[in-house]
Amino acid sequence: MRRSTGWIGWTLCLCASLTVQSAQDYPEDDDMILDLIREDGTQPETGTEPAAEFFRCNKVVWRMPGQYLVILRQGTHESQVQRTIRRLRAKAARRGYLLEILQMYSGALQGFLVKMSSDVLHLAVRLPHVDYIEEDSSIFAQSAPWNLQRLLHPRGGTSENGTYIPPNDGGGAVVYLMDSSVQSSHREVEGRVLITDFNNVPEEDGVRVHRQASQCDSHGTHMAGVISGSDSGVARGAGVNLVRVLNCQGKGTVSGALKGLEYIRTTLQVRPVEAVVVLLPFIGGFSRSLNTACRDMVSNGAVVIASAGNYRDDACLYSPASEPEVITVGAVNSADQLMSQGAGGTNFGRCVDLFAPGDDIISASSDCSTCFTSRSGTSQAAAHAAGIAAVILSANQNASPVQVLHTMLHYSISDTINFLSLSNSHRLLTPNVVAAMPPANSTGEELLCRWVWSERTGVTGSDPAVSSCRRGEEMLSCRSFSPEGIHAGGTITVSSGQMECVAHNSPGGKGVFAVARCCVIEGLQCQVHASPEPGQDAKCVEPQHHLTGCMSHSTADVWSESRPHRGNQRRCVVKDGMTSHAVCCHAPSLECHLLENTSADGDQVDITCPSGWTLTDCGTVSQGSAILEPVAKGNSCLVSVATGAGGAAGIAVCCRVSP
Repeated sequence: MRRSTGWIGWTLCLCASLTVQSAQDYPEDDDMILDLIREDGTQPETGTEPAAEFFRCNKVVWRMPGQYLVILRQGTHESQVQRTIRRLRAKAARRGYLLEILQMYSGALQGFLVKMSSDVLHLAVRLPHVDYIEEDSSIFAQSAPWNLQRLLHPRGGTSENGTYIPPNDGGGAVVYLMDSSVQSSHREVEGRVLITDFNNVPEEDGVRVHRQASQCDSHGTHMAGVISGSDSGVARGAGVNLVRVLNCQGKGTVSGALKGLEYIRTTLQVRPVEAVVVLLPFIGGFSRSLNTACRDMVSNGAVVIASAGNYRDDACLYSPASEPEVITVGAVNSADQLMSQGAGGTNFGRCVDLFAPGDDIISASSDCSTCFTSRSGTSQAAAHAAGIAAVILSANQNASPVQVLHTMLHYSISDTINFLSLSNSHRLLTPNVVAAMPPANSTGEELLCRWVWSERTGVTGSDPAVSSCRRGEEMLSCRSFSPEGIHAGGTITVSSGQMECVAHNSPGGKGVFAVARCCVIEGLQCQVHASPEPGQDAKCVEPQHHLTGCMSHSTADVWSESRPHRGNQRRCVVKDGMTSHAVCCHAPSLECHLLENTSADGDQVDITCPSGWTLTDCGTVSQGSAILEPVAKGNSCLVSVATGAGGAAGIAVCCRVSP
């Protein structure tokens, strides 16, 4: 049986914040609760506590008025959570309102979900210990609902006869699937799906909702089949644990997803598993709470994978796709082009890490235990990535989440996607990589790197762009980039032990990007050294360190590149008035070399690191001023020189771990 499906409708949700004053803490007991009920608490309480914030979705149709996440400050004791609840009850009761505590959170977030009138909000934001309040909102599965199946007709595809033989079957990993129900008796997934006892979903919309098992299980069954189906799965030995957060219509809530993540976190603490993948095949509006919980899951060792969204929009506007620690996956069709159906299609932008097959994907259907169907969406793409992650982790259960990402990127297919439908900015920021299965003999002993772009700043000079690496990565270089070539360079700062790449706009500029080179290899450690004084070279101090990148910054109107010294490749040369930063790194058997190529007038300079070497920095030195910005693309450094510039030299730093 074969059916075709499309994508879910257009949605966009951002958060706005409202700042109000919070109160200073004071002791409280049951007698004080009675006093609070008797007193009039409409006047703001005084104190020095930081302001609480209120967030809500700006997509009205996704809002859930009357249901709020009350999140307390980091480190708040559980007893204070209970006191906050009692105090809120008392203040609401004084004004004739009742409230209901629906859920408690004690994992990555401390707080509770409360059902109450919006008229009580002004009381809640004044409570001690409250960090912020977020109105609950909807999240959605990223495959087509029944009505869009009738409107959109994905192209049918034929597959070649052949045998799918991955390096391993992913049997060493467990995938937690946060979805709707799964028909665990389907022949594709029978014996490999565990239906957990977690179930947190909202009521279905409408009064005539039919809850046949085939409808409730539709999305989840298809996803489970893509992950580990015996005929349609990517990792056919991987176990799938279902955590139900979506209802029969493929709809859930941020609060339910938070509780689901907390359930997984608690389960893993009680019964640790070496290799864990958490798959989030849904999208919601930008949610600080959901992103925080996902980030916490990654910090505890889980590989978290999310769909980019099916709205032909910037993935950074949605959660959990916008969380930097999450592996966010967009969708391509059988021709490795962006999935596009009707008015919608795959999301894109700098928050997408890679793309994977997501158009016309055949997998298990919930219509019967032997049925199959075709679906399309970034949910399906994310399921492919989850299967690949399970295979990688089964080969190396000690691999960290960021190592899994780099392995996926390293073996992806590059530069096959046509980005002409995207804006110039999104063409620049969206990674042109399609996921592929790593070979069986991959060693994991190479220096693996990726480019991390910030969002573009505004036009004011006081508005810097900042880019940083993920947990477990080291920053080997940092660049300031402006398509117009007008900027003041950048600096590298260290915050909480982590480097940050900071790019500065220049008077007359139209905004800049900060571009960090983030890398992983066993034992890699990097330091940044600045010029002692403006105009002096920055250099590596430790003898075992190698220079991997140079950056310069000027507070004057004139800026020029800092570059590695030709003779002493441990120094960054800089002109008068400029401040330089040298990034110096060490790892066992690490070696780095400088490559330089000079162009004639009006030519393009192209420098590519040799096979086995990895590009860590890309710069230029011009004999004139009419030169375009150097652009690093994969393992190559490209410099375009305008006619009349007098030629230019492209400079690349290439590093490797010697065999």
